[in-house]
Amino acid sequence: MILPRYRIAPSSIEGAGKGLFLEEDIAIGRIVTAPDAIDKTWRYDELSSSPELKTQLYASARWFEDRYTVSPDWPDECFINHSFEPTGLWHLGFVFALRNLPQGTEITVDYRHLLPPGQQEDFVDTATGERIIGLPWSESLALSTRTLSKLLGSL
Repeated sequence: MILPRYRIAPSSIEGAGKGLFLEEDIAIGRIVTAPDAIDKTWRYDELSSSPELKTQLYASARWFEDRYTVSPDWPDECFINHSFEPTGLWHLGFVFALRNLPQGTEITVDYRHLLPPGQQEDFVDTATGERIIGLPWSESLALSTRTLSKLLGSL
């Protein structure tokens, strides 16, 4: 669920298609998106070994440990694009504002938190040209937890 008012529009990121843009100012540390209507998660080996689910890997996101959701219906949260300098922090399925975000800001997160460990995205970060490669779960959780702790400590 997306908490602030928003719109879906062409992304400001080259080649990204559409993006999710704020229609109101959001304060640092505020939750932008929260898990909603998640009825099932799958282990990555279940996703990659099932012929039906394998075709939907493009629509999967890691939520915790080795558990992934699949959203082939492409809800509006799926229009959050990647950036190595994101406006939002992905932490256990929540997206937190990493700074005060004015109306019109495109919400981005670091996709390395959503990918399976070692999996490389089919595209590169357009700002840096760097490959986007999934982090191991322990590294992802430690990094997002430290970032969230610092973020909330600054409030």
